[in-house]
Amino acid sequence: MKVLISLSNKLMQRYLPDPFLFVIILTFFVAGLSLIVTDSTPVQVVKYWGEGFWGLLAFAMQMVLVLVTGHTLASSPVFKKALRNLASIPKSPGKAIVLVSIISILASLINWGFGLVIGALFAKELAKKVDGVDYRLLIASAYGGFVVWHGGLSGSVPLTIATPGHFTENIIGVVPTSETIFSTYNLVIIAALFVTIPIINRLMMPSKDQTVSIDRSLLEETDSLQAATMEAAELTPADKLENSRVISIVTGILGLSFLVLYIKENGWNLNLDIVNFIFLFLGILLHGTPKRFLEAVGNAVKGASGIIIQFPFYAGLMGIMVSTGLATVLSEAFVSISTENTFHVLVFWSAGLVNFFVPSGGGQWAVQAPVMLEAAQNLDVSMSKTAMAVAWGDAWTNLIQPFWALPALAIAGLKAKDIMGFCLIILFVSGVVISLGFFFF
Repeated sequence: MKVLISLSNKLMQRYLPDPFLFVIILTFFVAGLSLIVTDSTPVQVVKYWGEGFWGLLAFAMQMVLVLVTGHTLASSPVFKKALRNLASIPKSPGKAIVLVSIISILASLINWGFGLVIGALFAKELAKKVDGVDYRLLIASAYGGFVVWHGGLSGSVPLTIATPGHFTENIIGVVPTSETIFSTYNLVIIAALFVTIPIINRLMMPSKDQTVSIDRSLLEETDSLQAATMEAAELTPADKLENSRVISIVTGILGLSFLVLYIKENGWNLNLDIVNFIFLFLGILLHGTPKRFLEAVGNAVKGASGIIIQFPFYAGLMGIMVSTGLATVLSEAFVSISTENTFHVLVFWSAGLVNFFVPSGGGQWAVQAPVMLEAAQNLDVSMSKTAMAVAWGDAWTNLIQPFWALPALAIAGLKAKDIMGFCLIILFVSGVVISLGFFFF
């Protein structure tokens, strides 16, 4: 195992480029592939790329806010104390790795945005507390729990097909979550990953001479957020507003009042906007004053550059995949070799492949649903299980897709190649577990 982990890390450190260069290379690869396997011309490919380039602006802003509001909330005194207390539980590197894996999986099952942020922030706190723990593996373990999100309460595919009026309703109908999220095979897969991911992460711990620790001073926040306010006599009217606890309390109560109304009407349907809303207004409340809150936001924004510049390129990449029909061609290739027994496993694998080029659960379902559901009808196999196979495939290869790792990497202050060697091992292990789940259940 140690040799395998060392080899995986060396390969990623040597050959995996920066995520920005990764998406550039991926763009040219997909453009060339579409010219070979579809009828598209070079002019059309460039057109599809440019027309799709700004297609993820709303989602990019949501992801920036996941990072900024989550980081801001975690830097509040109350939240920092809670994370520190939790991080004080493990007394050894191995226990730290297992605990961060468990917390990440649980958080991702509740909501994928919540899981991305909480896992990385908790890993940083563990790095401050536990001696001799490998910082790269901590962050990789925190990100590894993200693989379960599509099987959890915020899975976009199962929630989409459970909503009346969805675009495939004429084929599959309205599918209750009892047949997807709460189905036997899905719960078995989650339970198996809940056991195997912490174990495999623990087994990946490098030897002491290969452990990469981090200088804890680099993880410490500045003391400016906790600085005492100026004497009242020195405050101008503007200063008094900036340091007013009343403004923060009233604003926070306004936000929480809306959340109460939302939950009464919609239940615990925590979509990404609501998660950001919770993070934002709790951050305002817990920082105490507008000045402290804005200082925390300023610190958090520094890590968002990767998301801002890279997501448009992924949107352009999706434009090529969808408009040229390349995503459909890849899906049909897997379907053509399927049998009744292997269909759902091959759907899972095909979705994992397509996810490299269409890294959006909703977008990928829109592309693959017509092909996969028609094939499921022809083979007379479960269409709800087909939908979940696509969902799990989308979540699976996120483990080595820098698109989704950007918020966690920004929080951790690492590069993709620092954690992807570990994530590659988690990818193989989780892929086997999920495949067996679909084959036997």
